[in-house]
Amino acid sequence: MQRFVCRPSIASSSRLAQVTTHLVVVAYEHLTRRTMATVSTLGPAPWRKVFLEHVQTMPSPEFSLGTVRKTSTPTGGVACAPRTRTCVFRGLFADLPANPKNEAELNPDLYESDFLALTTDRRMDKMAELFGVETGNDGNDGGDEEEEAKKLAGSGGGAPVEAVFWVKETSTQWRVRGRAYVLAPDIEGSPEGRQVISKLRARMRRKKNSNSNSNSGAAGSSSEGSSSGSGGSSKQWSFGREITAHFGNLSPQMRGTFRNPAPGTPVALPVRDGRLGLGQKVVDLRDEVARSNFRVVVLVPDELDRADLSDPERARRWLYTFVGGGKTESTTPGGSIEDGWEKVEVWP
Repeated sequence: MQRFVCRPSIASSSRLAQVTTHLVVVAYEHLTRRTMATVSTLGPAPWRKVFLEHVQTMPSPEFSLGTVRKTSTPTGGVACAPRTRTCVFRGLFADLPANPKNEAELNPDLYESDFLALTTDRRMDKMAELFGVETGNDGNDGGDEEEEAKKLAGSGGGAPVEAVFWVKETSTQWRVRGRAYVLAPDIEGSPEGRQVISKLRARMRRKKNSNSNSNSGAAGSSSEGSSSGSGGSSKQWSFGREITAHFGNLSPQMRGTFRNPAPGTPVALPVRDGRLGLGQKVVDLRDEVARSNFRVVVLVPDELDRADLSDPERARRWLYTFVGGGKTESTTPGGSIEDGWEKVEVWP
């Protein structure tokens, strides 16, 4: 008996690949559209307005960012040590400060948050701290090291951090505690990136002055509200676009720092990549080298400590704790709850 083997043609295989890709894209767009509709219904944090007013009085909105460095020990344990550095506050996420020199396409003005935003280089030591991974374990094999490097190159994070602002102009100290998430180029295309998006969306909220259509502005939707950036056409709100907008908000010289030799490496070692060097200016917002190193970090606050020392005879201090929308009455003496935050005045 002659046997016949059915072999798919090259054309049919190509068609199958196209259909599979289309189904994956459709599924992702459906997922992102649905999750964007589940943004928070809470109002702005009760500390938000005063915090922004204070920061705007600073000549340069700088703050100290504290992280935890985890280092593997020869005995198999983990040593933890504090790390602190000075960073520049880049505004609250989804509410990018206006910059007339920014040529990047901006997202529609539809959403806002209480998240602190900063920018950094993926090659910095603090990336491991933002992801909460251990470093310095010489016992790891090459595969583990490669896997860790791949992890740190993408979106993720979620380690605990604290940001401290000393606003000299108002004699007020702001301490913001929460978790930091890293937004990389893979933010909308990787499982890790989509997990970060899901966490951020849960506490983002739609602006009151935005289009009342609840579906407008959802990621993956084609019925977006009008653009606030170049082009002026209707479009969807995108996390990827927000990253590019942050990059565009920097000066060309600051963008050029992302083409510097790897931070922390000895100057005596040769720089093998000829594209790297100090003093560069980057005009192209899609510059391959600079964009591969550029990251946006978002601090999602869980606690906030505000100490007002403007009156030496009557210093005051408030503690804010995020409790979500399920709790309506405070169990702490003198406490109150507003828009998911418990506020308690304490002795300074």
